[in-house]
Amino acid sequence: MGKYAQPEKQARSVTNALQKSGAIKSFGTARGYTHALTRVCEYVKAERLGSLRDITPEQATAYLQQRAEAVGQKQLDMERQATQSMMKNLTGQLEPNERLTVVKSEHQQVLTSRSYTPEQVALVAAAQRGSNALSTQIAYAAGLRGHELLTLRRIEERHPNKRPTREEKFRGREGIAYSVKGKGGLIRAVSLPTPLAQQLEARRFESPKRVTDRGIHYAQNYAINGGQKWSSSFGQASNRALGWSAGAHGLRHSYAQERMHELQASGLSRTVALETVSQEMGHFRPEITKVYLR
Repeated sequence: MGKYAQPEKQARSVTNALQKSGAIKSFGTARGYTHALTRVCEYVKAERLGSLRDITPEQATAYLQQRAEAVGQKQLDMERQATQSMMKNLTGQLEPNERLTVVKSEHQQVLTSRSYTPEQVALVAAAQRGSNALSTQIAYAAGLRGHELLTLRRIEERHPNKRPTREEKFRGREGIAYSVKGKGGLIRAVSLPTPLAQQLEARRFESPKRVTDRGIHYAQNYAINGGQKWSSSFGQASNRALGWSAGAHGLRHSYAQERMHELQASGLSRTVALETVSQEMGHFRPEITKVYLR
């Protein structure tokens, strides 16, 4: 099976081999695995990682992490199980007692989150203290995930991954360039307004400090909060200031919606604006960004 064969054909080949090996015993499972592996292979093809059978556990985890924003837990688990079975029974990427990392779906959170207005964000930040308030302003200005606040670095210290980018990226929001490490390990550029960048630099550590959030270790360069600690602070402050909270993830909704409006107002088509915002937010596909525009 050539590495450039169509995704569905590669997926069907893997499923057939799993059936022959005895790893798949029912027609329903075979059908589910074929559908799941087709989606995985589309990612492999888009990222130019070779063939479906070439994917590594690290690459599979990266895929599942970005997929978590687009599908529910049931579909995410099916894609993980199908890929895991291929790696254990066909490609040898996993030992019999090894498992792929279980990734939690964020799709429902994305669907139910709502955006905040600039005035509401200001009220929430005013209800926070110190580094939490600055983190809220930065997350809103750059559309960051909670854990990405912990990964901020000057762009000259850590360059973004080489990926196709549109020249319209950050149009109208030029500022100071930083990089963050997002879902799937993707390192992307972000732009912070100069006043926020100056406040951030005033909190720079002399040397990186090791922090842990949700069991993951980070080398943090700035004395600001992020991850679960900041998200909890944001929720509490939002309830105090607004009487409700849609969670810190709502700031990414705000960023997506505001940027789409800005870019389309500048003359870009919806398609080009959507692709630009997708790249700014670290989404692997514009289709994921669409969910944030509801």
